[in-house]
Amino acid sequence: MNGALFLLVVNFLIAQLFCVFFLVIAGRSRFPAAGRWFAAAFATASLAAVFELLIRFDDFDRLWSLGAFASLLLGVYLIRVGIGSLYVFPVNIGGALLLFGISLGVNLLIYDLPRNSWIHSLGYQLPFFVVEMVSALAVYRSGRRGYGDRTLMALLLLTGLHFLSKSYFAVITAGPNAQAYLTSTYALVSQSLGAILVVSTGLTLLAVIVVDIMDEAKSRSEIDPLSGLLNRRGFFERVNRVIARPIAAFPHCVILVDLDHFKAVNDTYGHFSADQVIVKLAQTLMEHAPADGVCARLGGEEFAVFLPSTGDATGYLFAQAVRGNFSSDKLPGLPEHVRLTASFGVCAMKNAREPIDVILQAADKALYEAKKNGRNRVVRAERNESELTAYAARQARA
Repeated sequence: MNGALFLLVVNFLIAQLFCVFFLVIAGRSRFPAAGRWFAAAFATASLAAVFELLIRFDDFDRLWSLGAFASLLLGVYLIRVGIGSLYVFPVNIGGALLLFGISLGVNLLIYDLPRNSWIHSLGYQLPFFVVEMVSALAVYRSGRRGYGDRTLMALLLLTGLHFLSKSYFAVITAGPNAQAYLTSTYALVSQSLGAILVVSTGLTLLAVIVVDIMDEAKSRSEIDPLSGLLNRRGFFERVNRVIARPIAAFPHCVILVDLDHFKAVNDTYGHFSADQVIVKLAQTLMEHAPADGVCARLGGEEFAVFLPSTGDATGYLFAQAVRGNFSSDKLPGLPEHVRLTASFGVCAMKNAREPIDVILQAADKALYEAKKNGRNRVVRAERNESELTAYAARQARA
C-alpha cells in the first residue's frame, strides 16, 4: 500500500470518528440538527475513500470515480446544510440540488478527458470550491465573530482555495487517469493536505458547538427560572462588565425593589399565586427598563435594576413609573379587587472607585426607609461621601 492509499484509509477512519463525535454532542446542543448534519456529512464524505480504493483494485473505474466524486461533494453540501442550521442561515435547497445535478453531469462528460487537462481539472474541482465559498459566506453573514467562528471561516476559505489549487497541480503533476493519479506524488500531497484541512475543519466545528453549549449552560446558570431575569450571580457579572468598560459614562444608577406584604400573599392565596406576582413584577421591570438596563431577581421578593449612564434623578423617575404601573395592574392568580405594591431604593454610582456592593448597601438603606415610612414609595439614598472615600482608601491599601 503506497502513501496515498494509506492516507485514504486514515481519512476514512478520521471521518468515522468525527461522525461519532458529532452524534454524541448533537443531543446536548441548542442546534441538535446541526450536529446530525455534520455527522452525516463526514459519514458520506468518507465513502469517497472507499470508492477511490475500489478504483485501485477493480475495473469499474467510471462507476467508482463518479461515486468518489458524488460522495465527497455531497459531504461538502451536508456541511453547508449543518452550517446553515448552526448559524441560522439556511440553504437554498433548489439551488443546491440544481448545482449538485449539474456537477454530476459535468463529471460524467469530462470523465474520458485526461485528468491532467484543464477542462477535467476545473470541471472536477470547481463545485467543491463554490460550496466551500458559500459556506464561508454563510458564517460571515451570520454576524457571529467569535474566535471559533472566524477560524471556521478561514478554514472554509482555505479548503475552497485548496480545491481550486488542485486544478493547477493536477495539470502539471497528476497522471492522465485515475490509476495514475493514485500512484502519483501529487495524490500523496493532496491527500495529506486534505486530511489536515478535514481534521482542522471538523475540530473547529466541534469547538463552535461546544462553546455554544458552554455559553448556553453559563447563561442558564445566571438566569432565575421563575422570573426569567438574571439571578444574583448574573447581575453582578453583568454589572461589573459594564463598569469595567473603558468608556463607561458615569453616573450609573442602582435600584432595589421589594414587594410589600408578600408573605401575606403566600399565606392567603398560595405559592402559585405568589409566583405569578413575582413574574408580573419582573415583566413590569423589563417593560420599563432601557435596552442596556440590567434587571435581576436577587432572591425571594427582592429585585435589582442597574441603569447604565443614568443619574439618580432619572433612576427615581424610572422607579416611580414602575411603582405606579405595578400598583395599578390586575395581578394574575389573585382576586379582581386585590392590588399589590412595591418599595424602591435608588442610589447612583458616581465613579469607578465606588464598589457596587457599597452602592447596593446605600440603595438597601433607602429601600428600608421606604418600607419604614409606609411602603409603596421610592426613596433616594443619602450619600455619605466620607464613607465611600474611606472604603476606596481601604481597597487601595489592600
